[in-house]
Amino acid sequence: MTSKTAILAAAVSSLFVLTTTAFAADDSNSEKCYGVAKAGKNDCAGAAHACAGQGTKDKSAKEFIKLPKGTCERIMGGSLTPGK
Repeated sequence: MTSKTAILAAAVSSLFVLTTTAFAADDSNSEKCYGVAKAGKNDCAGAAHACAGQGTKDKSAKEFIKLPKGTCERIMGGSLTPGK
């Protein structure tokens, strides 16, 4: 296998890994946990923006991250519902 072919194969396989990871985050074993995300580390859209990673404040009650079910309520400040 030439180096160009090896590089192309690695690039294509990495796309499959990224796609699989994105779908795994939406499974039924996870929940949205509000109020625990650091600024810029939120998952998905929030109240003031339409994209992940655009939260501007640590622990905003309007921003969430996906966690395994049952984890959020054990974290201080974590909530299963968005705040105001």
